Amino acid sequence: MKYDVENRRVWYKGEIVEVKEAKVNILAPTAQFGLNVFEGIPCYWEENEKQMYAFRLEDHYGRLLRSAKLMQMDCRYTKDNFKEALIAAIRANEYCENLSVRQTLFVDGSGSWGSEGPVEMIVAPIPRKKTSAEYNKSGLHCCFTSWRRISDDTFSPRIKCGANYINSRMGQREALRNGYDTCIFLNKDGKVAEGPGSCFFMVRNGMVHTPQLTESVLESITRDTVIKIAEDLGIPVIERAIDRTEVYTCDEAFLCGSAMEITPILSIDKYIIGGKGTNSITEKLHTAYLAMAYGKVSKYRHWVTPIYE
Repeated sequence: MKYDVENRRVWYKGEIVEVKEAKVNILAPTAQFGLNVFEGIPCYWEENEKQMYAFRLEDHYGRLLRSAKLMQMDCRYTKDNFKEALIAAIRANEYCENLSVRQTLFVDGSGSWGSEGPVEMIVAPIPRKKTSAEYNKSGLHCCFTSWRRISDDTFSPRIKCGANYINSRMGQREALRNGYDTCIFLNKDGKVAEGPGSCFFMVRNGMVHTPQLTESVLESITRDTVIKIAEDLGIPVIERAIDRTEVYTCDEAFLCGSAMEITPILSIDKYIIGGKGTNSITEKLHTAYLAMAYGKVSKYRHWVTPIYE
């Protein structure tokens, strides 16, 4: 890496600039009201090939545009613009390590919370090891937070926007304050939803269970990847409503997301999940996920986009 994190280069309004020079009006709707939508895009450095691969770009950009549509933002950028900006930002930093790339559309200018534009974009890569602590742990001690997950009739969790993550923040801060690594939300009906920025899975009797997309969860790309991996491995997947007490006695559990990948849950509310050597399905799924992300699986080679020429 040519630049440290505090001085790295970002793509901002059509140019590569130092992150310290990427300034936004303090009264812009994105600053005042969190009026932005974003994607966290995982990129993997393949040392043998000396190549960086971005994982499932097409799907990330499809979701980014859907989020902008639901937020009624007048977006002038296309998927091709997104891709060109991401490649330029990574190349500008000469990164040769695994990354998480934040690609954000935001409402700039001096309007109000009701403004549709002008919409601008920033692309900011960061090494994975510099992301949040819970994304760099080999296992997680979790709790069920007292805060409920937002729902589609309040503020839809299928919109990946900055303002939505205040809900995640409330649960995460409660978990950290009480000595846990992270939390799991219940939805308004008291069923298991997801973590703050991650989706929930559990294993019972050799089958993988996860909440349905209508259970107040993000339409997660990593969730979709895990389901496809499980199907390829012949592991049954059941999408259904999950009760809190089921989780306490499951065989395995994990959280997954673009930044978190697939991370085992070691305990929830002090209940130990499984036992020593019991994360066999979780480990199989994670191994297969990494093989895909590094471009090693021919069936899913179309999911990876090379960054360097």
